[in-house]
Amino acid sequence: MSIKDWLENEIISKFDGYKGRLFVFGTAIIFLNFLVWTQVYAAVFKARDLKINFFDVGQGDSELVILPGGVKILIDGGPPNGRLLENLAEILPPTDRYIDLVVLSHSQLDHFGGLIEIIKRYRIGAFIWNGRGGIVPAFRDLMNLVEAKGTPSVVLARNDGIHYGASDLRVLLPDDQTLRSRDLNDTALVLELVSKNSRTLFTGDIGAETEKKVILALTNGVDVLKIAHHGSRFSSSEEFLGALQPKLAMIEVGKNNYGHPTSDVLNRLKNIGASIFRTDRNGNVELAIDGRRIKVFAEK
Repeated sequence: MSIKDWLENEIISKFDGYKGRLFVFGTAIIFLNFLVWTQVYAAVFKARDLKINFFDVGQGDSELVILPGGVKILIDGGPPNGRLLENLAEILPPTDRYIDLVVLSHSQLDHFGGLIEIIKRYRIGAFIWNGRGGIVPAFRDLMNLVEAKGTPSVVLARNDGIHYGASDLRVLLPDDQTLRSRDLNDTALVLELVSKNSRTLFTGDIGAETEKKVILALTNGVDVLKIAHHGSRFSSSEEFLGALQPKLAMIEVGKNNYGHPTSDVLNRLKNIGASIFRTDRNGNVELAIDGRRIKVFAEK
């Protein structure tokens, strides 16, 4: 049985009743239906703007994308410190315990640790990852939990994508070469979100060599750039930033011993005129994008 047939049989029947439809497509064409609770249903039609939340989870990454129409995509979960749960509780009503997609960029603890509690407490439509396992025991705990909860697990790679309404989430990487990298950072799912006349790039922890592949995969610059690897000097090269020319640079970082974000990266961003937001200084940052402008709401 093909992946498409299995998902149609196992998922669509399971989540029958949802009025919207989200498509995951690419090398494997997958059609997923997701359940939306009755009390949330009316709010979905009011959600016309694209909203992107960059969470302050300490030294780690976590973003919540709410597409026009209300579909929720959680990208990464930060470290296992409980802060993601707190952040979600501030945004989602207590009756809304459903997230359409949970996406793990790569299998390092500062990206997946916080997802364990989320999967325990929320209903998840599908778990999306790159297929490259982690080396810490907690990663096995995560995958065992995904299986135990009956959450469909879908592996995506370059040229795959997710489509909902007028929004597209393109997978630019990993390709076969980067997925085999010794450095787990370079195996990350790199995602380009095109929605509401804007482009946002989620970069995981990729380094400068992998950034060169992203430049080749992109056809345009971006409006919003999630800075790779918390502002490490080994990422966000001058070549990369010059090609992308982001208007907004989002750095997700907490107290650390690595010097993140480095002065090298901050200076490169200033040189291209990007507005810089840091979760260690600005707290949670929400973008509201209506197709004409990007509104930025910073906690601090």
